[in-house]
Amino acid sequence: MSAWILPDHVADVLPSEARHIEELRRGMLDTARSYGYELVIPPMLEHLDSLLTGAGEALSLQTFALVDQLSGRSMGLRADTTQQVARIDAHLLNRPGVTRLCYCGPVLHTRPDKPHATREPLQFGAEIYGHAGLEADVETLTLAVECLTRSGITEMTIDLADVRVVRCLLAGVQVSSSVLRDLYLALSRKDLIQIDRLTSHFPQANRDGLLALPGLFGDVTILDKALRLLGGVPGIADLLEELKRLASAFNGVAVTFDLADLRGYSYYSGLRFAVFVPDATDAVARGGRYDEVGAAFGRNRPAAGFSLDIKQIVGVVPARSLQTAIRAPWGDCAVVHKAITALRRQGETVVCVLPGHESDADEFNFDRELVEVSGRWIVRAI
Repeated sequence: MSAWILPDHVADVLPSEARHIEELRRGMLDTARSYGYELVIPPMLEHLDSLLTGAGEALSLQTFALVDQLSGRSMGLRADTTQQVARIDAHLLNRPGVTRLCYCGPVLHTRPDKPHATREPLQFGAEIYGHAGLEADVETLTLAVECLTRSGITEMTIDLADVRVVRCLLAGVQVSSSVLRDLYLALSRKDLIQIDRLTSHFPQANRDGLLALPGLFGDVTILDKALRLLGGVPGIADLLEELKRLASAFNGVAVTFDLADLRGYSYYSGLRFAVFVPDATDAVARGGRYDEVGAAFGRNRPAAGFSLDIKQIVGVVPARSLQTAIRAPWGDCAVVHKAITALRRQGETVVCVLPGHESDADEFNFDRELVEVSGRWIVRAI
C-alpha cells in the first residue's frame, strides 16, 4: 500500500478549508463565550470504563480501544465529548449552582455514523448544568441557532421531540427490556405493523396512544392534534405545552415536531432537538436534555446541551473568498523588516516573496504591495 493513502473516511484538510474551519471554530467559541460558557479541553485519551460509563455505553461500538503501555488498563479514544465534560462538572469543578461549559476538539469514530461522513469530526458543543427548567433548553437551542447563523447559514429548520411522551404512554405497562427496545426501534421507523404486534397485550389506552405517535409529525398544529389524541394520558398535556412554549421562542425559524422520533432514547431524558439545513442530508446540530449524564460520576443533576461537527458545517455554508494579503519583497534591509513587522502587528497578512517565486499565491489574494517610494516604504493597491 502506498504511504500516502489514508484510511477510509479519514482525510487531510487543505489550506483553504483549514482556514475556513479555524474561522468557524473561533467564531463559535467566541459566540459561546458571549453567552457565558467557559472553555474546557478534555484529553483525547481516557480510561475506557470512564468514557463508556452510563450514557456513554451507546458509544461503545464507535470507540477505538487500546491498552495503556504504562498501566496495562484499557484506554479509549473519545468518540464524543459530553461524558468528559460531565466528569469535569461533577468532579473537578463541583460547583453548587449553574455551570456553563463549552468545548471544541476532534473525536474519533470506528465507523462513520452516516454515509460519506468523516471518522474524525471536529466536535463543538456547549453544556449547561444545574437548571431543570425550560429556560436551559431554550438557551442551549438559542446558542446552537446563533452559532449556525454566524457561520453563514441563513435557512434552517428546528425539529423537536421529547422522549418523555413515550415514557408517559408506557407508564404502568409491564414490558421486558427486549420488547421495549424493539418498540422504540419500531416507533423510530414508524412501523405500524410492528408497533401493533408488540403492543397487542398492552392496555387499550396505552396501545392506541403508541399507534397514534407515528402520525404525529409536522408543524405546530400537530401539537393540538396530539392533545386531542393523547391529552388524557397523565403528563402528556404538560409536555406538549412545553414544546409549544419552546417553539414560540424562535420566531422567524421554521419549527417542526416528530413525537415518535426516539433517536438517542437511552441518552436523552426529555426534550431533544435537531437542526436541519437545505444542503445537508442529515442534521447539522443535535442536542437536548440529558439529566442522567452525570450520575455515573456521582453527581446526578440537570443537564442540557448540543453538539455539531464543524467539518460538516463547512460543507453547507458558502465558501470563503481568498484572504487578502500584502505582497512584500524579501530583503535584509532593516527598514523593510520594520515596516513589515508594523503591518503584521496591525493584523495584516504580509507575505514576503522569495526570489524566483514571484507568482506563488495559491491561497492569498494579493490586493496590495509594499513598495519603496522616495526612500519610504508604503502600501499601495495593486
